[in-house]
Order: sequence, then C-alpha cells, then structure tokens
Amino acid sequence: QVQLVESGGGLVQPGGSLRLSCAASGLTFSIYTVGWHRQAPGKQRELVAAIIRGGSTNYADSVKGRFTISRDNAKNTLYLQMNSLKPEDTAAYYCDLGLGTLHYWGQGTQVTVSS
Repeated sequence: QVQLVESGGGLVQPGGSLRLSCAASGLTFSIYTVGWHRQAPGKQRELVAAIIRGGSTNYADSVKGRFTISRDNAKNTLYLQMNSLKPEDTAAYYCDLGLGTLHYWGQGTQVTVSS
C-alpha cells in the first residue's frame, strides 16, 4: 500500500521560510521522478518544482532562486525548502511521485504566507 505523508506546512510571515517533507512508503522511492505542486483557491494546480531522471531539477519561474527541491532516497523522503516566502505562495502544496503514467499524490499541506 503506497502512502505519501506530507508535513511542514503552516503560517509564516512574508520573507520567512518553511521546509516541506513528503515521506513515502510502499514503493521503491528511488526510481520515481518527484515533484511538488500547489493549488491556490480558485486557481489550477501548478507545478512548483521537480526532480527528473538524471537528477535534473525544474522550477516554476515564480519560485526560482527561492525554493529548492531535494530528495533523500535512503529516507524515502522528498523535500521542498522555501525561502523568502511571499503572500502569493499561499496554497495547498502536494507532493507527486511519478513513473511513466503512474502517479501518486500526497494529501496536501497548507502553506499560508501572511503578516
């Protein structure tokens, strides 16, 4: 049974930092491409960052230079370090593990950036 458990969301002031984690179980974590997506109220879900085959990383233009995606295959865990947070980063954040057309999603963790 595959499980993705996210943690690390919360309320933070503009300019602050958070680190999201996504702990995976029930699958061979290392063979999956991984990513973080977010969805704000009234908006479509968008890709924030991803690690693709070969270890290359992709970032949405809106988060480049502020967010860093990483993975620890020994711990079966995906991370998203978010710095210099802005109110427009407010959203529910979801981790995604993909292998071909097969995708697993986390339950989402809320990030709210507000003073």
